[in-house]
Amino acid sequence: MDILIKTERLTKRFGAATAVDNLNLEVKAGEIYGFLGPNGAGKTTTIRMLAGLLEPSGGRAVICGYDINREAPQAKALIAYVPDQPKLYGKLTAREFLAFIAALYRMPAELSRQRAEELLEMFGLQDRADELLEGFSHGMKQKVMLAAALIHQPRVLLLDEPTVGLDPRSARLLKDVLQEMARQGAAVFLSTHILEIAERMCHRVGILKEGRLIAQGSPNELRRQVGHGEESLEDIFLELTAGHESAELIRSLEEVNGR
Repeated sequence: MDILIKTERLTKRFGAATAVDNLNLEVKAGEIYGFLGPNGAGKTTTIRMLAGLLEPSGGRAVICGYDINREAPQAKALIAYVPDQPKLYGKLTAREFLAFIAALYRMPAELSRQRAEELLEMFGLQDRADELLEGFSHGMKQKVMLAAALIHQPRVLLLDEPTVGLDPRSARLLKDVLQEMARQGAAVFLSTHILEIAERMCHRVGILKEGRLIAQGSPNELRRQVGHGEESLEDIFLELTAGHESAELIRSLEEVNGR
């Protein structure tokens, strides 16, 4: 199976601080890879380097065989990136914004119109497609960003906390869309704080702590690495990132609050 995302000793430093430290990972076609870690672990920095928005201090990121920095046009043509905070042009309508994004990817006009209408309907935006984006709620803006990311049918989809601001129905729709993309051979790389989503949706997860990848594998593989058979991904995450004593304290507090 093709490797669509690959990092080799990928490193990013900001002054004396190292945000991402010698990261090595691979994501194959058809795979949904969850990227987990505490706040400040380096998840967003990693995704921004994969998208070509940040230049690494060392190492490299390869997208579909193209170095994202040395062969940026070829790599970026195959990527879609959805940040944690939707960044849209408020004076455009949703339909105009999708047309603008499609034009950036040089899609034929008729195909872009067809895809835009399909996506507007899919995300329940068709009734407000001709309203200015500046009047949209955070959740609606996030849905427009997701529609824009999907319009050119990317081979690699990079998502930073994609469910933030989405209602349960939209979050479920996103899950179904990502699983269908994976079935069609795309590689999906997403960061999330909602460990239940990662456990149910991702084929593999990687856990980042202080810029270093400390564990990766399927939830079952991680259970074997930690040495427990029945723990949830949340329990594994706490044990690996918070330390044993902190994890026990958190569990004790949860038990007290649950009584």
